[in-house]
Amino acid sequence: MDELRNEEKGPKTIVSPGIDVPGPQSKVPKLSPWLVKLSNWGVELRGITPVPLEERVDKRFINIFFVWFTMSTNLLPVVTGILGTFSFGLSLRDCSLIILFFSLLCTVPPAYFSTFGSRTGLRQMLHARYTFGYYVTSIIVLLNLATISGFGIISCVLGGSTLAAVADGNIDSTVGIIIIGLIGLFVSFGGYRFLHQFERYSWIFSLLAILITTGIGGKQLFNQAETVPAPAASIVSFGGVMAGFLIPWAAMASDFSVYCDPSVSTFRIFAYTYAGLLVPTVPLMVLGAAIGGATANNPAWAEGYAKYIVGGVLEAMLKPAGGFGKFIAVLLSLSVIGNLSASMYSISLNFQLLVPFFTHVPRFIFSIVYAIVAIPVSVYAARSFFASLENFIYLIAYWSAAYVAVVAVEHFVFRKANPASYVPEHWDQPSKLPTGISAILAAGLSFGLVVPSASQVWYTGPLAATTEEEEEEEEEEEEREKKKKKKKKKKKKKS
Repeated sequence: MDELRNEEKGPKTIVSPGIDVPGPQSKVPKLSPWLVKLSNWGVELRGITPVPLEERVDKRFINIFFVWFTMSTNLLPVVTGILGTFSFGLSLRDCSLIILFFSLLCTVPPAYFSTFGSRTGLRQMLHARYTFGYYVTSIIVLLNLATISGFGIISCVLGGSTLAAVADGNIDSTVGIIIIGLIGLFVSFGGYRFLHQFERYSWIFSLLAILITTGIGGKQLFNQAETVPAPAASIVSFGGVMAGFLIPWAAMASDFSVYCDPSVSTFRIFAYTYAGLLVPTVPLMVLGAAIGGATANNPAWAEGYAKYIVGGVLEAMLKPAGGFGKFIAVLLSLSVIGNLSASMYSISLNFQLLVPFFTHVPRFIFSIVYAIVAIPVSVYAARSFFASLENFIYLIAYWSAAYVAVVAVEHFVFRKANPASYVPEHWDQPSKLPTGISAILAAGLSFGLVVPSASQVWYTGPLAATTEEEEEEEEEEEEREKKKKKKKKKKKKKS
């Protein structure tokens, strides 16, 4: 930490023309009057440019915990857990073990990458330039935009369909999606500080709503559908879904810690991020797995799932509570806003790295652009290809594992884990950044194994297909052996 402070004392101010400023934003004459007004209202004007050391003074590290806790306390982990029992046919016990152990492992990358923010002042995709170079990073940014945008669309669909389920046909999911999307846009519009304030308290209502729902409908969760012994392919596939859910957070982790004081132990940032992700994710995914396993044995739940996905199931669980149950269902639908708004915030920063000119465009403009695109796509997704979209997002999330591996090698092997080696002034100077060719080749080569080995609902690679066929043959052989043993027992009884 001392090296970092010595390195960055008295740096030249890094400013995006007309937008990013090191001091009180309203006092800078370059800002247009309407930007000055927004600044006075508390809207963050800083975009993707590095945060100078003198502005990294926030010591309320508990806010980092609440950001990740709120982003994870919603319907998204629940619907992910449902996939284990409902789509992959695993038992609740197997799902719970996979969820626990994969979560313990896959939460480490985003927790560690979160520490880069305070130590370097670099947003996550800007930090990627110091590994993938000025130009090649655009490929990583595009993949990250696709992943975060996809999860944002899923959040819109989940929240909107739950509102539609509560209204019982009086409003359709389209209206619900528009409401959720606009609220998420409003929260992300304010920027870093407003987002942290919102995330600090909004989780309370989400958690209470989930606990009440579980308490009211929990009796039915014990009525699990019968399952066969879990094949290895299904276990690995659901583990891949877990990795696809958690590891992509690493590609936006430092976005929420760039204003934190680097003089304080980075272990606190790591611990708060790790706990903020792990503590809500594991129980909510297990709850989702329990719901998925019980839905087939509960006609009302199955009907709700067919109409409104997980929102319909939750509304069916709350029906015994009458009007109070509908109120709780509304809170559940709004729980996705914590995740959606944070995703919109990171998306707005990612856009600024796609084209150099975009650094001149105010960050919040890209939040508006994303909302304009995401809301109609969410409406269409809710009607037709939601299941395909969901599985596609988990599939493309594999790229984040390659990204994490390459950045980790760069950080630990070549930079010796020294934050001072990331010179903030070099962020927009291609000649002083790596070319990124070796990094992108290393990341690309990993897909030589990933693509043929992937086994998802949407896509199954040739190696995975061969493995599944072998497992099916083994299962058939076991069935034959069981039948032979039964016949032998019958013969012995007769004799």
